[in-house]
Amino acid sequence: MEIELILALVVIIFLIIFSGFFSGSETSLTATSASSMHKMSKEGNEKAALVEKLISDPESLIGAILLGNNLVNILASALATYFFIELFGQIGVVYATFIMTAVVLIFAEVMPKTYAISNPERMALRVAPYVNFIVIVFAPIVRLIQLIARRTLRLLGVKAEKNQKVLSPQDEIRGAIDLQAHEGGIIKEHKDMLAGILDLDEISLEDVMVHRKNVETINVQDNVDDIIKQIVTSSHTRLPMWENDQDNIIGVIHAKDVLRITRQNNGDLNHQTLREIAQDPWFVPETTSLRDQLKMFLARKAHFAVVVDEYGALMGVITLEDILEEIVGEIEDEHDKINSDIRILKSGVIVAEGTTPIRDLNRQFNWKLSDEDAITIAGYIIDQAEIIPLPGQIYEKDGFKFEILKRKRNQITQIKIHPPVSE
Repeated sequence: MEIELILALVVIIFLIIFSGFFSGSETSLTATSASSMHKMSKEGNEKAALVEKLISDPESLIGAILLGNNLVNILASALATYFFIELFGQIGVVYATFIMTAVVLIFAEVMPKTYAISNPERMALRVAPYVNFIVIVFAPIVRLIQLIARRTLRLLGVKAEKNQKVLSPQDEIRGAIDLQAHEGGIIKEHKDMLAGILDLDEISLEDVMVHRKNVETINVQDNVDDIIKQIVTSSHTRLPMWENDQDNIIGVIHAKDVLRITRQNNGDLNHQTLREIAQDPWFVPETTSLRDQLKMFLARKAHFAVVVDEYGALMGVITLEDILEEIVGEIEDEHDKINSDIRILKSGVIVAEGTTPIRDLNRQFNWKLSDEDAITIAGYIIDQAEIIPLPGQIYEKDGFKFEILKRKRNQITQIKIHPPVSE
């Protein structure tokens, strides 16, 4: 009898070790960085490739680990109950319950998971070959369990698709960026740049283009001297040129081309020459995403495009710099005018022009104003209020207080924003 008890105790100890292995493996494989494993796999690390294969099918991985863990835990509990009953009689059931709960919790759950979460990549690489073997051995049973679970959930009205992901890869990356920024691992400027890259697919040209109202254009029928003066004094090197109607863009004038042809002609420039040196305008639809437009800019080695709506009417212009600014923030040079669209008063109140994009305010002040239905802050207020407020009127939304300072005809031109008071 003593030999049987000693053997049972030895088996229990081994089972607890196996339970710790399963718990630690589950934590390390789910917590390890998929991007790091992919990088190591590309560099020829076979174990990293194995880890990448395992985490690519999380349902089978978790199913096999849970099956193995439950088997060893139940068997260990059964043997412990037998062991303590033989020593203490029926009261041994109580002893076995309390002692096994403590032992499993400490040595098979807390300790291995604590180590795994501290060293996820190292442990994942070590356990990958063994876990892969277990997944292969338990695969038929796991598939049966998965089938039963799905059928049961379906009877309850819940759809459970294989390898279904709640979050898209972009959402997962965005969540990781937000978490690192919250914990101080990423500074705000870097967070904004990374978020800007992810947003390129979701933002269309109409959200960031220079609106036609603010586009500086050349009328080809103006006096040549006036045109040259306009080109020289402009802060832009490329200016759209129109004839008869502002929607009729016939070309794009580059300041360098004007300088070159004027020098060649000994200072002489006429309307015909302007037409000859004008580059053909490149028209793009306003619904184009920033990522697609960036690809087209790079493919055509261009920097400037004219944005039109579905009817071909001029809506604005977009430049390569406008898209880059969505990633790196405002780019200014010695020719740019100082941007005074946003002013911060000593009281913490913000005064903004009505044309200020909501995205700029959100990025600068870490706000979360919705830009789904409006591009500018003036548009946001009109959309929320469903009227065009008059100067002096105040509108409140989500803790923000918007005070209308100026209005020109039907356009809100200046707004005072009182942000929510931090508690």
